[in-house]
Amino acid sequence: MTYEFGPYTLDPERYELARGSEVVPTEPQVFALLEFLIKNHDRVVSKDEVIEAIWDGRIVSDATLSSRISAARQAVGDSGSRQTVIRTVSRRGFQFIAQIDGQTPSSLGEIEPETSSPQIRYCSTPDGIDLPYAISGQGPTLIKVANWLNHLEHDWASPMWGPLFQTLSRDSSLLRYDSRGVGLANWEVGDIGFEDFVTDLETVIEANNQAKFALLGISQGAAIAIDYAARNPDRVTHLILWGGFARGRRMRGNEDNRAESKAFVTLMRQGWGKETSPFRDMFAALYLPEASSEQIRWWTEIQRTGTSPDNAVLMREAIDNIDVSHLLKKIGMPTLVLHSERELVSPVSEARFMAARIPHARFVSLDSANHLVMEQESAWKRALYEVQAFLSN
Repeated sequence: MTYEFGPYTLDPERYELARGSEVVPTEPQVFALLEFLIKNHDRVVSKDEVIEAIWDGRIVSDATLSSRISAARQAVGDSGSRQTVIRTVSRRGFQFIAQIDGQTPSSLGEIEPETSSPQIRYCSTPDGIDLPYAISGQGPTLIKVANWLNHLEHDWASPMWGPLFQTLSRDSSLLRYDSRGVGLANWEVGDIGFEDFVTDLETVIEANNQAKFALLGISQGAAIAIDYAARNPDRVTHLILWGGFARGRRMRGNEDNRAESKAFVTLMRQGWGKETSPFRDMFAALYLPEASSEQIRWWTEIQRTGTSPDNAVLMREAIDNIDVSHLLKKIGMPTLVLHSERELVSPVSEARFMAARIPHARFVSLDSANHLVMEQESAWKRALYEVQAFLSN
């Protein structure tokens, strides 16, 4: 039996989800979750029922369950804020509420927004760009600098970013935002340069009247954090640089790096966000060679939902031309530098370069090949322990 709802068709026999004539790539667990919810569309199913049906009753974290629900919504064009297909029912569980052809419409219980998803607010930069931000958790403020591949709504429940953000929110008031050209921020922004990245961070900080806070810069966010911290030493209490660099690929004095940067940008122009392009697989293999299939799916999907091909190229070129190395000696606050030992995006030598030039910086090497350490890796616990211990001092 097939199930048709809106433009979608779910066919359990063929193990296929389609939107019109186009097949929607779906992970096995996500497909099983959709099938389970559809077959029980006439009632609310509890979290325990979902876990029993999809994971055979094994112990599953709330973050894992949230990521599968979010992935199921994304597969059918839904989201945690809209909830037009899968809804969270207050204190009870989940219900598939889209009209299924030939079926009696579902009766709805009391609906609540995703409690795990922080409320999104907006502020505006001096040049008129609207930036979304969200705050989660309680405790000392920790501001996570935006990356060029973020989506404020999707990241919270994703298997890539979700575990990190939810863990950090246990002991901190975590402030995240999307920078211009990315996620929920304005995409039609013209040119994008490093100064714009810094302006976006400054705008979010001032909009929230933050006087003192810790700053977390991941990947190219590290350079943005360094720039801000060097100019505002009295406001930044702790500086965390994770998987980052002070010099972009074209600024490391190596002709091979410059050639690689140009080649990568050329491939981006041709293949960004295209499902049939080999660039998608290459992109995942470069950034997350040891990730799970679901994490890779999220990483490739962020090409489509995170930004446009034109913006991706503009940001990649801006990132490869970053050079804040002259500011490293000006960093006076406690600084923690973490880096995956075997990653390819930014070599660990760049992290050691930063740590050697920032006065009294602590350097931690992580046993991973992923640009961002994933939850299932042994390096994950080490990284979180180091971050939490650092922030508590």
